[in-house]
Amino acid sequence: MIAAELSATMDGIGRAAVEAAAVLALAGRAQKDAALLAAARALRRRSADVLAANAIDMESARAAGLGGAMLDRLALDPARVEAMAAAVEQVVALADPIGTIMEERVRPNGLRIQRVRVPLGVIGIIYESRPNVTCDAGALCLKSGNAAILRGGSESHHSSTAIHACLLEGLAEAGLPAACIQLVPTTDRAAVGYMLGAMTDWIDVIVPRGGKSLIARVQQEARVPVIGHLEGNCHVYVDRVADLRMARAIVVNAKLRRTGICGAAETLLVDEGCVATHLGPIVKDLLDAGCEVRGDSRVQAVDPRVRPAVEDDWYTEYLDAVIAARVVEGVDGAIRHIARYGSAHTESIVTEDAAAAETFLSQVDSAIVLHNASTQFADGGEFGMGAEIGISTDRFHARGPVGVEQLTSYKYVVRGSGQTRP
Repeated sequence: MIAAELSATMDGIGRAAVEAAAVLALAGRAQKDAALLAAARALRRRSADVLAANAIDMESARAAGLGGAMLDRLALDPARVEAMAAAVEQVVALADPIGTIMEERVRPNGLRIQRVRVPLGVIGIIYESRPNVTCDAGALCLKSGNAAILRGGSESHHSSTAIHACLLEGLAEAGLPAACIQLVPTTDRAAVGYMLGAMTDWIDVIVPRGGKSLIARVQQEARVPVIGHLEGNCHVYVDRVADLRMARAIVVNAKLRRTGICGAAETLLVDEGCVATHLGPIVKDLLDAGCEVRGDSRVQAVDPRVRPAVEDDWYTEYLDAVIAARVVEGVDGAIRHIARYGSAHTESIVTEDAAAAETFLSQVDSAIVLHNASTQFADGGEFGMGAEIGISTDRFHARGPVGVEQLTSYKYVVRGSGQTRP
C-alpha cells in the first residue's frame, strides 16, 4: 500500500473510531450486552467459516517456517472457537463499569464531589498470531465503552477477518456503529508504524500483545500511552516444606500446559533445604514429559539429561518446552533471584509454611504472585474478568490482567448550589 493510500485509510479508520466512541460512551449496558450476545451466537454459527479461514493461515504459517509456539498460538479448533464465544458471554455477565461512582464526598462548603468511571476513548490493539485476541479485545473494549482499532498479525489475517465479521454482526443487530470495532484491513507493516506515530489525534492508548520485538517496538515508538508487558519470565519456587506431590503437579503444569503463553513458567527455583527429597523427582517429571532442563551444578547432579545453564538462561522467556532450574538459599534466595532476573510478570511459591508464603507474596514485586498454584492461572478469564487483552507489568494505570475495569479512566463530577471560591 502506497504512503498516501495508507494515510487515507488509517486516518479514515481513526476518524470513524472517534465518532463511534462518542456514541458508545452513551450506550447503556443492555445495548452493549445485546451486541456481545449476538456476536457470540455468530461465532458459533460461523464456526466452520472461522476454522476454514484459520486453516489458510496455518498452511501459510507452516510454509513460512513459524515455530511451534507461534503455531500453537495461531491454531484454532472447535473447542477454541467455543471458548471464544463463551468468553464473550462471560464479559456480558460482568458489571458495566461505565458510570460507576468510585468515590463520593461532601466538602464543608457543600460541594458534592464524585469520581466516576468513564471510557478511555479509542484503544489501538496491536497483536501477533493469536486470532482470539480479535474477539477478546473487541468484546472488552465494547463492554468498557471504548472504540477499538485492531491490527492483527499478517499470519492471522484470515482468521481475524472471519472473527471480526462475527463482531460486526453483533454490532449491527444491536444498532451500534460498525466503527466501534474496526480491523485494519491491510497486512502492510507500515500500518503499525502509522498507528504508533501518526494517529495521536485518534488513538488514546495502545495495547500491544505479542513477542518481545513487537512490544519493544511499540514501547519505543508509540506517541500515546502504552499498556503492556515486554516479556513473561515467570518463576516457580519450591520451598523446603512444600508438599512434594503438589509441587510436582504445579511445576509440570506451570511449564508444560501451554508453553507458548506469557504465564508459562520459565525458571524453577528449589530451596536447598529440600534438594534431597524434591529436586530429583521434579526434574525427572519435566524431563520425562519432554521438557529440556538447563540447570546449575546441583540440578545437573540429579539427572545426566540436564544441560548446563548459562547466565542468559536466567533472563530467558523460552515460550517452549525448556526451563532453567537452580537451587537457592530459601525464600530469601528465591526473592533475590526473581528481583535480579525476573520481568515482574508472574511468580509462584509452593510451600506449607504460611510465613514463608506471606514473605514471598509481600516482597516479590511482580504483577501477579501466587501461593500453591500454577503460573498458568495468570489469565483474565481465570481471574473472573471474562477475558483479557493482556497482562500489564506497568506500575501505573493497569497492572496484571487487563480486563474491562482496566480499560476505563475516571472524571470528577462536582455538584454545587451556587458556591463561589473566596
